[in-house]
Amino acid sequence: MAPWPELGDAQPNPDKYLEGAAGQQPTAPDKSKETNKNNTEASVTKIELLPTYSTATLIDEPTEVDDPWNLPTLQDSGIKWSERDTKGKILCFFQGIGRLILLLGFLYFFVCSLDILSSAFQLVGGKMAGQFFSNSSIMSNPLLGLVIGVLVTVLVQSSSTSTSIVVSMVSSSLLTVRAAIPIIMGANIGTSITNTIVALMQVGDRSEFRRAFAGATVHDFFNWLSVLVLLPVEVATHYLEIITQLIVDSFHFKNGEDAPDLLKVITKPFTKLIVQLDKKVISQIAMNDEKAKNKSLVKIWCKTFTNKTQMNVTVPSTANCTSPSLCWTDGIQNWTMKNVTYKENIAKCQHIFVNFHLPDLAVGTILLILSLLVLCGCLIMIVKILGSVLKGQVATVIKKTINTDFPFPFAWLTGYLAILVGAGMTFIVQSSSVFTSALTPLIGIGVITIERAYPLTLGSNIGTTTTAILAALASPGNALRSSLQIALCHFFFNISGILLWYPIPFTRLPIRMAKGLGNISAKYRWFAVFYLIIFFFLIPLTVFGLSLAGWRVLVGVGVPVVFVIILVLCLRLLQSRCPRVLPKKLQNWNFLPLWMRSLKPWDAVVSKFTGCFQMRCCCCCRVCCRACCLLCGCPKCCRCSKCCEDLEEAQEGQDVPVKAPETFDNITISREAQGEVPASDSKTECTAL
Repeated sequence: MAPWPELGDAQPNPDKYLEGAAGQQPTAPDKSKETNKNNTEASVTKIELLPTYSTATLIDEPTEVDDPWNLPTLQDSGIKWSERDTKGKILCFFQGIGRLILLLGFLYFFVCSLDILSSAFQLVGGKMAGQFFSNSSIMSNPLLGLVIGVLVTVLVQSSSTSTSIVVSMVSSSLLTVRAAIPIIMGANIGTSITNTIVALMQVGDRSEFRRAFAGATVHDFFNWLSVLVLLPVEVATHYLEIITQLIVDSFHFKNGEDAPDLLKVITKPFTKLIVQLDKKVISQIAMNDEKAKNKSLVKIWCKTFTNKTQMNVTVPSTANCTSPSLCWTDGIQNWTMKNVTYKENIAKCQHIFVNFHLPDLAVGTILLILSLLVLCGCLIMIVKILGSVLKGQVATVIKKTINTDFPFPFAWLTGYLAILVGAGMTFIVQSSSVFTSALTPLIGIGVITIERAYPLTLGSNIGTTTTAILAALASPGNALRSSLQIALCHFFFNISGILLWYPIPFTRLPIRMAKGLGNISAKYRWFAVFYLIIFFFLIPLTVFGLSLAGWRVLVGVGVPVVFVIILVLCLRLLQSRCPRVLPKKLQNWNFLPLWMRSLKPWDAVVSKFTGCFQMRCCCCCRVCCRACCLLCGCPKCCRCSKCCEDLEEAQEGQDVPVKAPETFDNITISREAQGEVPASDSKTECTAL
């Protein structure tokens, strides 16, 4: 059999494995071997042999893997301040001022785009959301009320809008407080979709996306877990209704002034130039007003004049007259005098779509696309500017200030202080969605840890309920009690959730669940979109449809599904904690088909489905793709022009690297061991053996 190529001259180098060999005399010729034999034996005791190289040591020992959740070190690669001259310091100062102005500007447009995004969702699905509430007879089912709260809040992108609809229905006696509580719980879940959508904008960088998506979904898991525990408790005991009823009955509240609206004072001058909505239309549809179904949500007239005047009107009989003295007849018809209200339009609104006369769906679609583009662009620029500013000493100070606990024994108070900070910041900006969405990119770039973002998010939940309480105190007299009781139900629901999932570190399940989802989404980034569609659309719509079919259908389908989920969770817990108590076949999931226990087959399906985007395209399209990559911050380029490779995915299929000793240190074998030789080359070499 022929030897391997380039292997005939391979000779081991024994001097490499002997210390002090360099100090020995060169090897004598063959004739002098016997002469130097005694000297060699005498000097063996002075030679220290290096450790032998067995085949086990040829394989690299696995090094300690870095924790992907550790905050990255934002090193400053620029010139230090002390090394700059006067001109450089002045230039650096003005650059810092410019970055701060740009950061505030992009943050302003980021918040405005969130407001316009909410308006776009209301235009697209607002009337549908109102129709969800119109059938008040089905609201007696708490599970159906929960999913309606989720769907409506997702459609209108505003928990305050869905809450105001519920308040209007309760004050009009179309809905009871008991039936409204599950809807409020669903609204609490639906409002968390906004910062999850914002996290998708950081999908370009795998590490940033892992942290950002986990930081956003920790809010989702807190709300879902709270509902899973507290909704059955509320249905069984009605504790939220009883506590809030006692509070409302104990105090004599009076109508106050409007709640402070600090953020909209800044953003409203810009957003009202884009579009203005008549949000009363959604409430009127929910209250079965037939006239409102044909109205447009786009406000046309901003200044109107309403007047009441007495007019002569005909009535069927004298019994319908306002008073006997104001009633007469002309022999044919009966007449009386009544106060008639008429409305006169004076001035149109000043926004872009006032004269377009487009349907709500068209306006909503246009605004949805534009707001998402602005939101994506502003978020990318905010991340870029923060990444350039938060480096070196500045990043160290900020990280230590935000993420460091109080000294022992007061370390446990740090989280509760973060809850208060989150509540205060949300009270200032008047929106939990704005606060958590602004927090998401900071988590992604590594300024704030998930453990610190969790109490800030919980505080945001409390802050938005305090705003609702103040708004309820400013309600008119007929809606004061109902709106205040619903706002208090929302407040105590979030307090109960915090007591369940925060005080004891072991119970902080949302953090662990969010990290697990972050790891999965970082590896299979399509799974993030799948998560959004399943949890915020498909599951609520499925429960809604089964509930409409009747409670027998809901129980018949839901009970087996819940049983299977509980069984899988119990098996997973036993497999991780004490697998010995399980049969050998159940100690892992290998008995299931691969598509049921792994996302790899699904990833292959998604890759084939999106394979058309990876085909080579024309030069013009390639230039557009590269421009998009520069805009969205991709590390190299886009997939459609075949100019970027996902290095992490490419490395997943490689075997463990093998270290070959210098005896076999030749180009062919080294390349073949590292997998660099093409398959055709290695086959031809193997056939030569």
